[in-house]
Amino acid sequence: MKLTKKSHSCVRLQKDGQTLVIDPGGFSEEDAAVGADAILVTHEHPDHFNEERLRAGMEANPGAHIWTLKSVAEQVAAAFPGRVHTVGHGDTFTAAGFDVQVHGELHAVIHPDIPRITNVGYLVEGGDGGTVFHPGDALTVPDHPVETLMLPVMAPWNKIAEVIDYVREVKPRRAYDIHDALLTDLARPIYDNQIGALGGTEHLRLVPGGHADL
Repeated sequence: MKLTKKSHSCVRLQKDGQTLVIDPGGFSEEDAAVGADAILVTHEHPDHFNEERLRAGMEANPGAHIWTLKSVAEQVAAAFPGRVHTVGHGDTFTAAGFDVQVHGELHAVIHPDIPRITNVGYLVEGGDGGTVFHPGDALTVPDHPVETLMLPVMAPWNKIAEVIDYVREVKPRRAYDIHDALLTDLARPIYDNQIGALGGTEHLRLVPGGHADL
């Protein structure tokens, strides 16, 4: 299984000639979803869900499908009849040849005065490549072993102590940074050093367009 990092929280997984894209949002490249056989969206915030990005991917491949929660599905289902699937916590499905489990229900707390929206994470089974978990905007701990954790390192809703404790609780074999578009180059070494030293697992970072074989 090949993992490719796109900007911010978007990642691409490829296996057996098929491509799965997660969260091609507005902070990601315009063609982030192009070439996808399946697209997963964790929630409705614009840095994770961008209708233009989705449309580009869906129009480029008439066989592509979207799996997402209700709040996003309601906004795009009419444009792609029969190609948008609504999922929630506990659901399982197969997309682009990957077996996927859905974990989580709510976005992390940004501030008590801001109502919480729905958010789901996706645990993607990659066969020999193990499992990859993308939590969206939450620190959800799936009830299943995680080989590769996509780690949201910097957001208005988290702090580095929470990020470190999240890695410790999930106990993945490795953790790759996502949700990093707002993280400056000055701050990256600090995050790398602290998460790497205290997280208890291999902490890794890919530049946009970089890839790794899992």
